[in-house]
Amino acid sequence: MKKTVKTCLAALLAASMLVGGIASASAAGGDDQAAADEVAKMIDAIYVQKRTDETDAQCAAAKAGWDALTDAQKELVEGENADPDYFGRDTGDAKLDDPRNADGIGEKEILVVSFGTSFNDSRVQDIKSIEDAIAAAFPDWAVRRAFTAQIIINHVQARDGEFIDNMDQALERAVANGVKELVVQPTHLMHGAEYDEMMDALKAYKGKIEKISVAEPLLGEVGNDATVINADKEAVAKAVVADAAADAGFADAAAAKEAGTAIVLLGHGTAHVAKVTYHQMQTQMEKLGYDNVFVGTVEGEPEGTGCEEIIEAVKAGGYKNVILRPLMVVAGDHANNDMAGPDEDSWKSMFEAAGCFDSVTAQIAGLGSIEAVQNLYVAHTQAVIG
Repeated sequence: MKKTVKTCLAALLAASMLVGGIASASAAGGDDQAAADEVAKMIDAIYVQKRTDETDAQCAAAKAGWDALTDAQKELVEGENADPDYFGRDTGDAKLDDPRNADGIGEKEILVVSFGTSFNDSRVQDIKSIEDAIAAAFPDWAVRRAFTAQIIINHVQARDGEFIDNMDQALERAVANGVKELVVQPTHLMHGAEYDEMMDALKAYKGKIEKISVAEPLLGEVGNDATVINADKEAVAKAVVADAAADAGFADAAAAKEAGTAIVLLGHGTAHVAKVTYHQMQTQMEKLGYDNVFVGTVEGEPEGTGCEEIIEAVKAGGYKNVILRPLMVVAGDHANNDMAGPDEDSWKSMFEAAGCFDSVTAQIAGLGSIEAVQNLYVAHTQAVIG
């Protein structure tokens, strides 16, 4: 408790000093760019993946500094990672979310681990929906949340005043609350880099909690090559394609194909060995007869999943209309910017620039918002609970 009070006082003091400095500069007829640069430095300071004893104070100071700027000064904020959208972009109401960071856990906990997102609406629709489904399915267990991206945790905390636990905070909370049986349910798509980092974090707590079990990520085991498909991949393929077709007004993928429409599913991509998963999902689409469904990635990894290559594949199929849809659990930054953003290097812009499609539309919806996907996570949790 003393540490919490001390941290809060430090945050208030830092924020007060920064606001005073910015206000003094403005009152003196000050340099607008200098005031904006000061806030940009504060944003860059919390755009980091490591939490420290100063993080809470830095988050509070950055928000207070932003609030002290004039509208004109806010437009000038630019740093290594800072820009006006950091605090200024409207991503929905954070009050609709639940950080699930309460104590009073009890002896049995399900910790739902996500990369995270600073897009409030997406966090509610995609991550919270999965957590809610798991909580409803297992009423005798306490459901808590952890994000692995400290950069996102800091962003949400600074902008919205919502405190979300990172892995260490969530696990320390479990230990302090006397949790004896911990089930970890990752919302990750696959056994990739984020999953590996989560497993590394768990190692330090093996002797502190009597029993720790880890459930499968969404698409299950990876497998060795592009031919490996499983029940999880089939279930996700059917769910996302059905949802994409319905959102576009089609009865199913076949009806979309008949109308000359391709569905392009965009994943993140990775250099991790798990990248074969994307080729496996393309194989799954073909096995289901979804000839008009194409799987691409933002990173262009694995090979053959880059935007230009997918454009050529869609053109070769003779499709004149394109639906872009995330193959991501959360429709956050990548979906809103890399897929559907206005910049010339977004997938929507590049498909439009190709000049050979009559229409290109983007659906901002994560896999986590689909009930069938939520049920799959519940099944994965059930598999380890027994």
